[in-house]
Amino acid sequence: MRLRARSLWTIVVVAVALAAGAFVWLMRFAPIAVAGAQTIDNVPVEVFALGTVEARIVTRVGFKVSGTLVELTADHGDRVAAGALLARIDPREQQARAAKARSGIANAEAALAVAEAVSNRASVVHAQRQQANQRRQTLLARGTVSVEQAEEAQLTEATALADTLVARSEVTAARARLEDSRAQFAFEGVVLNQHELRAPFDALVISRSRELGGVAAAGETLFTLVDPATYWILAYLDEARSGLIAEGHQVLIRLRSLPGQAFSGRVARIGLESDRVNEERRIYVVCQNCPPAYVLGEQAEVVVTAATLARATLVPETAIDELVHGRGKVWAVDDGRLVRRAIVVGHRTIDGRYEVVSGHDGVTIVTSRHPRFREGRSVTVDQVPRR
Repeated sequence: MRLRARSLWTIVVVAVALAAGAFVWLMRFAPIAVAGAQTIDNVPVEVFALGTVEARIVTRVGFKVSGTLVELTADHGDRVAAGALLARIDPREQQARAAKARSGIANAEAALAVAEAVSNRASVVHAQRQQANQRRQTLLARGTVSVEQAEEAQLTEATALADTLVARSEVTAARARLEDSRAQFAFEGVVLNQHELRAPFDALVISRSRELGGVAAAGETLFTLVDPATYWILAYLDEARSGLIAEGHQVLIRLRSLPGQAFSGRVARIGLESDRVNEERRIYVVCQNCPPAYVLGEQAEVVVTAATLARATLVPETAIDELVHGRGKVWAVDDGRLVRRAIVVGHRTIDGRYEVVSGHDGVTIVTSRHPRFREGRSVTVDQVPRR
């Protein structure tokens, strides 16, 4: 009985030892199943960016003078033509100023006419005095008149000449006053025109800040106008990815208000200055088939197709160790065993995979992770179909 118990324990110990040995062997030497890198045709290299809907031409307009709003002809959502009346403020006070300036022109014209008449009279008197002086001087030479009479005639001519010069100066001054009156009238007319607010271009009214009867202050924004033909998306992308982008690249756009739809566009402009704090670059994207009901400031997702790789072996970033400046190390399978390989990577896809440029010839790069990886370990590669 005692011998049977001892034999049973011996069998149990041997069985446990065999099981433990098998477990150790499996853990250390049994082949591990790993996933291999895919080689894919026509791989798009895409760059993701977030942005908002903006407009290249957006204008905030208002009156240059203050006044009470007496007419409003446009409101939110209206389309207006260039030159169309948007609003008018009470013009009566300015109309009175313009009328006063107009009467000032009439007064100046009358004053000029008087000055010209006086000047003409002074010229006639001077001519008469000049002839009289010439006769006196001739008679003086003959001894017919006295020296005193000749000198008196000469003085009279000089006085008439001075009166003529004064009259001519008055004419010049009257003409200047007339020009000033005309300029004042033109100025008051310009100010009167500023009591009407007109659209500077064919526009869509985005907002209106005042209602009829309110007071519009000088320089205050009354309407916000945009040119619907200049809508575009201002997007921000990482500086590290901005070098791939060029004007004309095709873009896929998703608007926050229409998440289930995708629209096409192109890169129209690339900003020449980066954000120094966020390290982002600005790009401007024109949408080619977006709905007409744009909303300024709406969030938009932008995916720019920067390039297309004809054929590429792709490795996820998580499978690359020590990745610095396009170089890193990966696990690879060579003749059924694990080896470490240094690789050079190129483009990065939007889902976080890198194009392997060199270092993968003759081996299969491993894309999965396992805690028991070591060089020389036997592995089996899951066959991944090439696409």
